[in-house]
This record gives sequence, C-alpha cells and structure tokens, in this order.
Amino acid sequence: MKWIRNLYDWILHWAKTPYGVPALFILAFAESSFFPIPPDILLIALALSVPTKAFRFALVCSVASVLGGMVGYGIGWGLWASFKPVFFDYIPGFTEERFLYIEGLYKEYDFWIVFAAGFTPIPYKIFTILAGVTGINFPIFILASALSRSARFFLVAGLIYKFGPRISEFIDKYFNWLTLAFTVLLVGAFLILK
Repeated sequence: MKWIRNLYDWILHWAKTPYGVPALFILAFAESSFFPIPPDILLIALALSVPTKAFRFALVCSVASVLGGMVGYGIGWGLWASFKPVFFDYIPGFTEERFLYIEGLYKEYDFWIVFAAGFTPIPYKIFTILAGVTGINFPIFILASALSRSARFFLVAGLIYKFGPRISEFIDKYFNWLTLAFTVLLVGAFLILK
C-alpha cells in the first residue's frame, strides 16, 4: 500500500503551491467518479494554511464534487447498456434478480441513499455510478449530492475555521466514525418518521 501513501503525500503537496485551489477542484471532481483518494485531505491542508478562506475552499470542493458526481452518474447510465450482459454472464453471484432488487431500493430511497453516501466515508463514486445504472431521478440525485457533499465539506471547513490546527488531528482520527454515527442517526430518524 506504499503507492497509496505516495499518492496521499503527492496530493498534500499541492496545498503548498499556488495551484492548491485548482488541484482541490480536480481532486474533488475526480473522486466523485473514479479517483480513490477523498478531497478532504487537501481541503483540510488548504483550510489550515489560510483559515479565513476555509469556506471558500469548501465551496470549491462541493461544486467540483457534485459536477464529478454527475459524470459518475453519466458513466453508469451510459455504460450499463453496453456492459449489462457481461455483468450477468461473468460476475459470480451477480444475477438479474439481485440487480432488480438493488434497483428497486435505489428507486424507492433515491434521495436518502445518495445523501448518505455523499456525507459518509463510503466511496461516493460507487453510488454516483450506481445511481446512473439504476436511472434514478437526476434532479433528485443532484439535490441529494449538493446537500450531502456541501454538508460534509462545510462541516470540515467550519471546524477548522473555529478551532484551527487543534481540530485537524481530531478530524483525521475520528471523521469516519463521526460521519457514520451521523448517518445512522439520520437513517434511524427517517425510519421512525416513516
């Protein structure tokens, strides 16, 4: 896994260059459709370097992430028809019945699935592509993506703006657990209301 660490370090180095904001945009865009490293690491580094611009960095990250999610949706929507037979014929355990079940869940809980995926540390790109594959309502997909990605990135920016470098270590250490806890509470509240 040395290559992941090298990739992580390479991403962080952009925070020390004048190209930090464009790199953040590209990273957030790519992460929503195909890239493995989340943009939070560069967002945190940039926000720590200039805390007064933390919310601007969060906005850049949010916009790019939603645009990248739209590309992920397009990948799923455009490629599914071409590769559908390959999935059913060559991937063990991937049956049409299972796909129809997942598609039904996606169409019933479209907003909530995308929202939860956009806020949590679960790889968002999987859900953007699957949203395209299942053909969920595109405006709902954009709304859920915009709300969840903005909530995630503005939360990070707000914590850094308020607490500065002290919060960075806390975010690094507990961010995944905190977002999962928030999602469990959100889903639990949704189920109770339903």
